[in-house]
Amino acid sequence: MPTILWIIERLLVKPAEGTLTDVVITADWRCNGTQDQYSGTCYGSCSFQPPSGEFTPYEDLTQEQVLNWCYANGVDQKAIEANVTQQIENQIDPPVVTLPLPWVPVPPPVVVAPIETVTDAPAA
Repeated sequence: MPTILWIIERLLVKPAEGTLTDVVITADWRCNGTQDQYSGTCYGSCSFQPPSGEFTPYEDLTQEQVLNWCYANGVDQKAIEANVTQQIENQIDPPVVTLPLPWVPVPPPVVVAPIETVTDAPAA
């Protein structure tokens, strides 16, 4: 099972919106997944309407809060995590592979003789 990590990479902010200052209008997000040496990722942006009601000052925002805004504004958390998981599963068990053409002979492996190392003779 992959380990999934969501991060906010950047916030676009309007310096002034009515009487409010530093209002987040867009969040750039990324969803990363890892399992052993395999990884997958999805990223995107989510825009927000001007706030109405409760307002959190920019310096008090948390990543979790902004991610929740993204989920509430169209970012489908489950679908994106499923996509990242599928990317990893496709690396582990590829659904499509490239095989050698059956009419082209496969050359035999090249055997390389080991290289002998020469050590300097002791000084006389």
